[in-house]
Amino acid sequence: MRLSVGVRFCSPLALVLLMSVIPCLARPLRAQAGRGALSRSQVLSHMDDTARGIRTVFAKLTYTTVTVLVNDRSTQDGALYFRKGKRTEVLVRFTDPDPKVILFKKSRAEIYYPKINQIQEYDLERRRDLLQQFLLLGFGTESAEIEASYHVQYLGEQKLGNLTTPVIELTPIAKDIASQLKKVDLWIDPESWLPVQQQFFEASGDYLIARYSDVKTNLAFGRSVFTIKPKPGAERVKMN
Repeated sequence: MRLSVGVRFCSPLALVLLMSVIPCLARPLRAQAGRGALSRSQVLSHMDDTARGIRTVFAKLTYTTVTVLVNDRSTQDGALYFRKGKRTEVLVRFTDPDPKVILFKKSRAEIYYPKINQIQEYDLERRRDLLQQFLLLGFGTESAEIEASYHVQYLGEQKLGNLTTPVIELTPIAKDIASQLKKVDLWIDPESWLPVQQQFFEASGDYLIARYSDVKTNLAFGRSVFTIKPKPGAERVKMN
């Protein structure tokens, strides 16, 4: 199974994994100046504090997928829109180098390819439990719920560019997921307590890096934000 969100989606599970790379975004919480070394419980507590006020999220994003065996590396840039509620809505708009729009809504996913004017439809209803597990990696879910599905290890602080960030390692508990997804590392900004980077490691050794910037929370989104607007004559294709 490929985690790539580049050329195509090879399975509904790959679509679910895209959901998981959306960060644990919520309102910012400023770190205290001159803080000392953080403990695991302090990091999770800060993340929990920020997880309770999220309603909407906007973020610029960069996805880099790496196939180790052939040393292939590809990068995509775009933006993410998220609205939390009884019916969670997520829209990812990739702009470069391969334009596409991905919409998650009501246990369904749609991918619009403007170059061929085609919308591919995926039914994720039978993957609801799996989808919920990956949603635990984001959308303001608190640590107790994350720990129900992942072994959580605090790796200490690491340098990421000009930032020194706490790093959390998540290892799936369920064997069927662990057979495909080895682990996920999260780099947490100590100023906002939002992830600035996530790295997903496949059992094969391939991996995906997700970087987030210009994050804004609790903006007012209109209904039209979470709607694909294809060109006239777009073809719809059911993929499962």
